[in-house]
Amino acid sequence: MTLPTIDDDGVYRGYVYAYPHKTAYRTFDEPKPLREAWAEEATDSLFLYVHIPFCSMRCGFCNLFTQAKPQDRLVTHYLEALERQTERIRVAIPRARFARFAIGGGTPTYLSARELDDLFTLARTRLDVDTRTVPTAIEVSPDTLDAEKVALLKSWHVERVSIGVQSFFESETSGCGRPQSRETVATALTRLADANFPTLNIDLIYGLPGQTETSWLASIEMALAYEPEELFLYPLYVRPLTGLGRSRKEWDDQRLSLYRHGRDLLQHKGYEQISMRMFRRNDAVRNAEPNYCCQRDGMIGLGCGARSYTRGLHYSLDFAVHPKSVREIIRDYVATTDAEFDFARHGFALNAEEQRRRFVLQSILNRSGLDPQDYELQFHTAVSDDFPLFAELVALDYLAFQNHRWVLTPEGLERSDAIGPRLFSKAVDRQMSEYEQR
Repeated sequence: MTLPTIDDDGVYRGYVYAYPHKTAYRTFDEPKPLREAWAEEATDSLFLYVHIPFCSMRCGFCNLFTQAKPQDRLVTHYLEALERQTERIRVAIPRARFARFAIGGGTPTYLSARELDDLFTLARTRLDVDTRTVPTAIEVSPDTLDAEKVALLKSWHVERVSIGVQSFFESETSGCGRPQSRETVATALTRLADANFPTLNIDLIYGLPGQTETSWLASIEMALAYEPEELFLYPLYVRPLTGLGRSRKEWDDQRLSLYRHGRDLLQHKGYEQISMRMFRRNDAVRNAEPNYCCQRDGMIGLGCGARSYTRGLHYSLDFAVHPKSVREIIRDYVATTDAEFDFARHGFALNAEEQRRRFVLQSILNRSGLDPQDYELQFHTAVSDDFPLFAELVALDYLAFQNHRWVLTPEGLERSDAIGPRLFSKAVDRQMSEYEQR
C-alpha cells in the first residue's frame, strides 16, 4: 500500500461492522456439528442475537436480510422454527451463558405484542436469559411501535431501544424509498422518551436524496429534543439489489462534509464520539454490565440473517438481498428439521491470520482503540510487526499511539470505512469479489 491509497479509494469504501463479511462465507465441504465447534470454547459470556426478518416495508437503501409484508402464517411458521432451533442450541451448547441479548432485523416490532412476549419468554425459559440482569436491546421502527409494545418492552426490562428515523423530513425519507410521516415519528419517539428506557438510540442517515447541510443539522436538532442517550449517524450507501441501487439516479457525494457538521454539532451538544457512527451523551448513566468482549467472546445467532461465531468459525444461513432469494432462504429455514439445526453448513473458518485481523478491526475502529499488550497476550506477537499498515496510517496522521493504545485520530476516524477494508486479507477480498449478488 502506498501512502495516498486510502484517499484514492474514497472515504466511503465499505461499512465494516463485522469481519469477515457474510459475502465471504461459503458452503462448507462437510457440515460442522455445533457440539464439536463449541466444545473447546468459553461459553460463560456469550452474546445472544435473534433475527426477525420481517418489515412493513423495505426501504430503498436497505440491504439487510428481511422480507416486507410476509403472509401471516409465514411469521407463525418462522417463530415455530425459531423455537425448535433454540431448543437444539441448548442441547448442543448446554453450558452457554449470556452476557448480552439483542433482537434485530428486519423490524422486531413488526411482530405483535403477543409474539414479542413469546420471544422473550423463549429466551428466558430455554436459554436462561434474565433480562433484569442481562443488558437487552431491540430495534424498532416508528410505524410498528404502539403503546402496547412499549409497555411490553418495559415489562421485560429492555435496556436499549434503537429506532430508525433516518430523517425528520418527509421529502428525504420518501426520496430514499421510506415513506413516513413526521407525526408517526414524533408519536413513536414521544412514547419511547416518556417510557424512560435506560438507553434510547436514534438512527439518522446523511447523504440522502435532496438532503442539505441545513436539513441534516435540523434533523439532528429534532432528534436531540428527545434527549437520546445515543445517536448513530450513518452515511448513505447505495448497494446492489436495493431499491436505490436499482434506480438510475445520480448520487452526489457530500457525505464527508455532512458527517463533519453532524459530528461537530453533537460534540458541541455534549456527546462523546465512540466510533465513526456512534455518539453517546456525556451524562448518560452507564450501569455496570456483565463482562463481554467482542474481540474474544462468542456469539450465538438464532434465525435467518443471524450469524454465530467462535474464535475459529463463523457461520450463518446463506445471505441474500433480493426479495425472491430472501423468501427462498426463509422457506428453507422454516422447513429445517430438528436434526439439521445441530450443524453449521455455511460460513467461514478463521485461521490464525484471520483471527488477528478480526481482533484489530474490532478494536481499532472504536475510539477506545487497541491495547498492544492485550494483542500480544492473545497472539504472542507484536501488532506493529503483524500490521505494517499501522506505520502507513501514522504517516498519514490517521493513527496515533496515545495513553498506551493505538487510536484513530479524528482524521482517521472519519475514514473508518476506508481504513477497515484495507485490513481485510486477500482471501476475504477475493471471496467477497466473487460473491454472486442474489
